[in-house]
Amino acid sequence: MLAAARCRAAMARALLPLRHGKRSATGDSSGEDGGRMPGYKPSNFDKKVLLWTGRFKAEEDIPARISTEILDAARNKARIKACYIMIAVSIIACFAMIASGKKAAARHESLTSWNLAKKAKLRQEAQSELESTGAAQSRTQ
Repeated sequence: MLAAARCRAAMARALLPLRHGKRSATGDSSGEDGGRMPGYKPSNFDKKVLLWTGRFKAEEDIPARISTEILDAARNKARIKACYIMIAVSIIACFAMIASGKKAAARHESLTSWNLAKKAKLRQEAQSELESTGAAQSRTQ
């Protein structure tokens, strides 16, 4: 049982460089991974994020492959900037609603008065419809 555990640990240590691309499948440690360069090829959106966060000044400055750490840092910075923008927009919207409410209060408008006026209008329409259907029925008789 102990020998099996040692065997698994030795096998894991032997396969560890293969998982991280440090050794090719043939066993040589030349560091080549089938001709691929290490890194990540950024998409158009990733390029826009890298530009917006100030990591690169122009789209031509962005290399063909970048490390995932650079992209993760840029995405985190963009996420934080977006949150700050949403916070600012929310605060501005709150002040706009406060100003709108104060103007409505100055005109003596409230949700209760709107609701009462709407219900009175609906009652009046229902009453006129009821009278018109009652008049139509009396004509047919």
